[in-house]
This record gives sequence, C-alpha cells and structure tokens, in this order.
Amino acid sequence: MSRENTTRSLDSIDLAALRDPAGIFELVEVVGNGTYGQVYKGRHVKTGQLAAIKVMEVTEEEEEEIKLEINMLKSYSHHRNIATYYGAFIKRSLAGQDHQLWLVMEYCGAGSVTDLVKKTKGNCLKEDWISYICREVLRVRLS
Repeated sequence: MSRENTTRSLDSIDLAALRDPAGIFELVEVVGNGTYGQVYKGRHVKTGQLAAIKVMEVTEEEEEEIKLEINMLKSYSHHRNIATYYGAFIKRSLAGQDHQLWLVMEYCGAGSVTDLVKKTKGNCLKEDWISYICREVLRVRLS
C-alpha cells in the first residue's frame, strides 16, 4: 500500500463511529501484552468462536498509529500467515476517561514464534522448526 493510499484511507476511518462490542464479543482471559495494551482470548457471544482481542486506550496522540494498524490488518490479513482481522470496536468509557478500542482477530492458540522460543527454556530451536519459520516468513514477504 503506498503512503498516499495509506494517508487517504486513514481519513476514512472514524473511530467514534465504530460499534460497541457489548453483546458481540466478550473477554475471557489475558493472554499477553501488546505495545499499546493487553491481548485477551475472547469469544463471539452468539457462536462461541474464539478470537484474540487487543484492548487499547484511545488517546489523541496514538489515534493515527491505531488507524494505521487497522488499515494494515484490513489490507494484509487475507494471507495464510497473518491472523484474520474480524473488526474494530469502541467500548465507550465514562466522561473524562479514554475509550477502549478492541481490535478483534483470529485466535492463534499455539502463540507466536516468541512464545515458542520462550518455551524452549534456553535451549535452541530445532533446525526443522527454524527452517519452517524461515520459509513461512519468506512466503509473507513475497506475497
């Protein structure tokens, strides 16, 4: 996506117009911490389908970065090695407090490559694991 297209599409995102997640998704448990907030295992209320939900406080300073992340998820989540983007929601807070943005995407229960490395407890990854990871990273890059 070119810089010009990214900037143009940022203008089309209205965070205030996003739906409230109440009755659609619910948080189950914290599974990690992201740059801007916590990541939860969540559940679609009607179907029970699991989802990863990144919960972030929306501040004016971070609004453009949040919009960029939404655009990146929308643009690239079709790839088999990138979690599928399900949507963004705003959980409104009381007056004087920042609203919460919920970015909802596919739940990957096995975790990230970082989680895999941490589970080795100081040991090296097996060579076949490393080759698989490298191959999949290249597939993302070449797509």
